Amino acid sequence: MVTLASFLKDPEFANVDSSENESAPCKGTILRTKSGKFASSISEPCFSCTTFNILAPIYKRLDQQNQSVRESDFRAFWLARNERIVDWLLYESSSIICLQEFWVGNEELVQMYEQRLGAAGYDTFKLARTNNRGDGLLIAVHKEYFRILNYKELLFNDFGDRVAQLLHVQSVIPFSQSTDEDNEQEILVVNTHLLFPHDSSFSVVRLHQVYKILQYLETYQRENKLSHAPVILCGDWNGSKRGHVYKFLRSQGFVSSYDIAHKYTDSDHKWVSHRNHRGNICGVDFIWLRNPNKSIKPLKISWAEAAFGIIKYHLQKASLDEKDAFEFLRGDNNDNYITYSAFCDALKQLNLTGLQGLSFQETKELWTQADVDANGVLDYEEFKRIWNSTCSVHMDEDDGAGKEAIGLAVKNAILFPREVERGIWPENYHLSDHARLTALFSPVRLRSSR
Repeated sequence: MVTLASFLKDPEFANVDSSENESAPCKGTILRTKSGKFASSISEPCFSCTTFNILAPIYKRLDQQNQSVRESDFRAFWLARNERIVDWLLYESSSIICLQEFWVGNEELVQMYEQRLGAAGYDTFKLARTNNRGDGLLIAVHKEYFRILNYKELLFNDFGDRVAQLLHVQSVIPFSQSTDEDNEQEILVVNTHLLFPHDSSFSVVRLHQVYKILQYLETYQRENKLSHAPVILCGDWNGSKRGHVYKFLRSQGFVSSYDIAHKYTDSDHKWVSHRNHRGNICGVDFIWLRNPNKSIKPLKISWAEAAFGIIKYHLQKASLDEKDAFEFLRGDNNDNYITYSAFCDALKQLNLTGLQGLSFQETKELWTQADVDANGVLDYEEFKRIWNSTCSVHMDEDDGAGKEAIGLAVKNAILFPREVERGIWPENYHLSDHARLTALFSPVRLRSSR
């Protein structure tokens, strides 16, 4: 396998900023040989992955005083900006490229991306959002690095008309010299774009979207005997490290590649990747990694913990402490316990059920998990258990007794423009309202506990 750049080693590259001269990639961004391939001081084979929300022209506002004026109305504008985006993508030549807000509704733009990426050696897959929203997703995989084994499309068919792509790939050149067939270097890659949290009532919808992805992954891995395969989740998650989605993914053994590369903890909030339509800057773009050596709690348990966390958040948002929350959930019942009907009524008052919230079946499952002694009511001790329930990070490594597998190590990760790594959004950056994130991975031998 072709080796990649040793990121951030070049002094020129270390000083690259948003003044990237967007019309032409600046020298030194990534070290390349004369043949155009990546060179590196890293001895093991590596590959890179880029995620980038490229801001669909139908959403790009050109006049803050007149919000109806969009870039999509001006061909010269959207074509020039997207040509520059492709220039950068081809210059960086990541092994895997995941794009969000790809304007699938414009055939000229679609053909431009497909033709230029195809000519550079990429296989491309696009997926439109449901209900003719106009934008969607695109994955591009370089043929020199991976062969495509399978491609799947996930349609959430929910309030946000969101979708996801699942790609099952195998490395062209093995990561290991092992002849063990079970050690084939297969990787699962997901590309998605979650619903924007217009208000806190959308938290359940967003959690649903991630839950559906993880359920699909779990089923696909089981049916295809892929417990040994690393999983990479790319996209615009429309939520920061403080959110329920972040905690849910962490509880399922996923790590943020950028934070691992820079040795940031879950409580570090030093970088941003997006300036939203409200003018707020936040870190919402992630490349998640889960290796096969992670000991993972059952998905349903993590889901319930995340859902209870959302319930607690809404109760606290209403200025209710633990005792007040118990009284609220108890409703009109004079006894010192919560009934199922009172629980359902309280969730309805919190706007957590219905079209954008928990379904009847999900509410019933949460109740069943909370009712530990199965007596049909929740006493105060059982309530305290769910009140203190959290999406605990599950990071247990294997004890060495499991089956050998090949996982991935994060060698480095970079955000462009570089100012966003310091929590600053540069005013002279115009490619998108998102930064692009690239992570560099190399193989690591480990034992799988899964």
